[in-house]
Amino acid sequence: MNELYIGSHVSFNKKDQLVGSVEEALSYGSNIFMFYTGAPQNTNRSEIDKEITKKAHQMMSDNNIDKSKVVVHAPYIINLANNNDKYEFAINFLKEEIKRTEELGISLLVLHPGSHVGLGSNVGIENIIAALNRVIDSKTNVKICLETMAGKGSECGCTFEEIAMILKGMAYPDKVGVCLDTCHIHDAGYNVHDFDNILTQFDKIIGLSKLWILHINDSKNDMGSHKDRHENFGLGKIGFESLIHIIYHEKLKGIPKILETPYVTLNDTTKERLYPPYKFEIEMIKNQKMNHNLIKDIREYYKKD
Repeated sequence: MNELYIGSHVSFNKKDQLVGSVEEALSYGSNIFMFYTGAPQNTNRSEIDKEITKKAHQMMSDNNIDKSKVVVHAPYIINLANNNDKYEFAINFLKEEIKRTEELGISLLVLHPGSHVGLGSNVGIENIIAALNRVIDSKTNVKICLETMAGKGSECGCTFEEIAMILKGMAYPDKVGVCLDTCHIHDAGYNVHDFDNILTQFDKIIGLSKLWILHINDSKNDMGSHKDRHENFGLGKIGFESLIHIIYHEKLKGIPKILETPYVTLNDTTKERLYPPYKFEIEMIKNQKMNHNLIKDIREYYKKD
C-alpha cells in the first residue's frame, strides 16, 4: 500500500486518554499520530482505562487510522547510557512504559538512546545494550525505535555507526529498529539536502529494513551545529523542498512520518499561550505546496478561540 502515513505529536491526558489523542489527530487531518503516555519530564502516570482504549481502537478503525503505525514516545527521563544511581530506575521505568504501550494496543515505541554524561560514547553504548537486553525478551510485543540524535552534550546515537553498534548488540534484533529525525541528523552534520546519499549510507551501515519511523522536523540551526532546535515545516535550514522529497521518497513508502514542530504564539511578543501548527503543516504536505503565510494563517485560525 502506497498511502502517505502522516501525523504529529498529540496529547494524552488522564480523563480522555487514547480517545482524546485520536480526536486531536483527526482534527489535524492526520491518519497516524504519536503521544507520550504521561508527561515526558516525570514519572506521573494514570492507570490505563480499558474501555476508553477499546473505544479509541474503534475510532481508529472507523477513520482509517492504521493502529500498527501509531507511535508512543518514551519519556526523556529514561537514560540508559549512564550506569549511575538512576540506571536501575531507567530500566524499570522503561519496562513500565513498554507495559503501558502494550496495554494501549500500540506496537511502536520511540526511545532516545541516552547520554553518557562523561563516561564516553563506547561505555555509554555498552550500557544501552546491557539495559535493552534486560528490558526486551521473547514475549515483548512492542518494537523499540532508537531515535537518531543531534549530538547535543554527551548524547549517544548521533551517528549511524553508533546506532548500528547498539543494534548489533541486541539479543532480540527483530524487536529494535530506528526512528530517523530530520532535524537531529541535520544538526548532527548529515547533509539532508542530499537525502538519497543519506539513505545509501543508512542502508550500508544499518540497513533500510531497520528504518521504522521518521520524525519530520525542520531545523533552526546550521548543519552540524549539534543544538537540536526544531523549526516549523519549511521555515528552517532544511526547507520545504528537501522535507517534501524525504516524505514522498520511493524508498520510504509505508513508513509513519511524525511532525514535532514548534507550537506558535498569537504574536511575536506574547508567550502566554501556544497553538499547534499541525493542521496547516499537514495540509501543506498533502498539497506538496509551501504556504508562505504559514504562521500568519495559524494565528488567524486560533484568534477565533
